[in-house]
Amino acid sequence: MKNRKFLFLLIVPLLMTTSCVTTKDVRYMQPNESLVINEEGLVPYNIPVYRITKNDILNLNIVTTPKGDAAQFYSSLNTSGSTVAPTTNPTANGGGMISSGGGNTGGNVIFYFNGLKVDTSGDINIFGIGYVKAEGRTIEEVSQEIQEKVNENFQEGKSQVRLNTNGITFYVLGDVETTGVTGEKVVHKNTLTITEALAISGGLNRTVDRKNIVIHRKLPEGIKTARIDLTREDVMNSPYYYVQNGDEIYLNTRGKSLNGFGKDPIQTLTTGVSVITTALSIYLLLKNL
Repeated sequence: MKNRKFLFLLIVPLLMTTSCVTTKDVRYMQPNESLVINEEGLVPYNIPVYRITKNDILNLNIVTTPKGDAAQFYSSLNTSGSTVAPTTNPTANGGGMISSGGGNTGGNVIFYFNGLKVDTSGDINIFGIGYVKAEGRTIEEVSQEIQEKVNENFQEGKSQVRLNTNGITFYVLGDVETTGVTGEKVVHKNTLTITEALAISGGLNRTVDRKNIVIHRKLPEGIKTARIDLTREDVMNSPYYYVQNGDEIYLNTRGKSLNGFGKDPIQTLTTGVSVITTALSIYLLLKNL
């Protein structure tokens, strides 16, 4: 019996030290020497430029003066600021607002039906203008080409082309304990960091492995996969620190949580005691057979 007590006292502290989640596992952006800063002590921005891909949906407004009715040249769905009431700005929730993507089906229904879809050839078809190449180009590049075509019908400076995506749409997928975080999210901002995205999604619990966050990024050439470590300060130097439209963020469950350990010391102790008690019960049962 003394040997059993000694074994119990030896195993429990071992379980506590090897199975518990430490502060290093859950603390965000811990200092490390790999962080790149400039001569002013600032972290340089490393924001990748978003390039349009097939199946994107874009929002186009052509703004003219009241007397320069754009509807006589273009569809009323593509005009704003003229005598025709704008109809393609259904998602203006204000700067920085986040919204779900239309219930269980995802996406925004009005934006889907009224937006300009990038077809399988990588083009958008604008009524009154025709086909414009969009795939692989930036929003600014496509806007400039459309503006040049619009200027053929209006004096320069009398019209303005406004082309945008429906904000930054991203997707978060995790285990059953992160249901409050997961789902489709839409943020109406120009830039969004992954820490901002997770913060406005509700944050991460202790079951999520912060050192192994997987991101699938949609590019014109295909889908690129990357892994980032949110516990390291130098994550701010990564281009994947900034969320792009269409990003899928996968939250992996840490192994300690899958086997019942590691969520908190009390649970680790309870699980450890249960394992030891079960093992001793089986041992005594077999011994008495």
